[in-house]
Amino acid sequence: MTKAILVQSYGGPDVMQLADVPVGEPGPGQIRIAQTYAGVNYIDTYHRTGLYKLPVAVPGKGDIAFIPGSEGAGKVTAVGPDVTDFKVGDRVAYGNGPVGSYAAERVFPAERTVKIPDGITDEQAAAMMLRGLTVWYLLLEIRNIKAGETVLCHAAAGGIGLLLAQWARHLGITVIGTVGSEEKVKLAKDAGCSHVILYKSEDWVAKTRELTGGKGVSVVFDGVGKDTFMKSLDCLKPRGLLVTFGNASGPPPAFEPLVLAAKGSLMVTRPTLGHYTATRADLLRGCEALFSVVKSGAVKIDIGQTYPLADAAKAHIALESRQTTGSTVLKI
Repeated sequence: MTKAILVQSYGGPDVMQLADVPVGEPGPGQIRIAQTYAGVNYIDTYHRTGLYKLPVAVPGKGDIAFIPGSEGAGKVTAVGPDVTDFKVGDRVAYGNGPVGSYAAERVFPAERTVKIPDGITDEQAAAMMLRGLTVWYLLLEIRNIKAGETVLCHAAAGGIGLLLAQWARHLGITVIGTVGSEEKVKLAKDAGCSHVILYKSEDWVAKTRELTGGKGVSVVFDGVGKDTFMKSLDCLKPRGLLVTFGNASGPPPAFEPLVLAAKGSLMVTRPTLGHYTATRADLLRGCEALFSVVKSGAVKIDIGQTYPLADAAKAHIALESRQTTGSTVLKI
């Protein structure tokens, strides 16, 4: 048995309870990990509320029974049959499920795991795998954004926003960021945003147009969803791309495809990390790029909040009320 955060009904943060759950031995292609840290991400709240429904993963605990969390780091404690890439004692991390990282120990597929290189701590790895790999595919895989282009990033002081601004600056891409408070303006600028807009008090569409000489941006990265989706389209230049990758304010509204033609032959994509790291080769390629920019110092991992595992509910409350900056991790 191990300590873990168990969800047995969909709802608010209070549905997450610390419990004893079975671990078991790793089977073929699996490893067992004694975790040191787990990352907290907005997708965890979607799983908790049932917006993204998950299958029962903890037998004997009810019709709804799962452990949240999609990223974590720790040390290998056991290796299953046919696993040759890992050994007991290896420091490892993962960033795209299967869910269950809010636990002291867990069994996990070896092919979805990577070794943590020297120079990167467990805490950093747990804080950056999901977000870092997300930024990797947003900037480098969806389309070829060239140095000198300008993009708009919502929630620029959040975990993904801070990483994206740094990595974009490293690539020579100009970032306009939106944030919700004066305190977050400095964070976003320090991370690499050339311009920061206070979306609560400024007309961020008009300001984006002004900052781009009326042209609009090449790409909008929108993890907010419902509150920003339609206006994000108005920030794009002709043939621009809206990347809607999250639903922090709720799912985006339905719209007529002809709207895209009317606004400039625009494009919209709703990507997921799973599709961009579907093969181990893709996963390793993304991790190599991520570890490289972090080790070089071009991208720094800002861990704004650390909570004990038992306080996972407090972490979710802070995340959903937009009181967090940078990444949030649970110390196990």
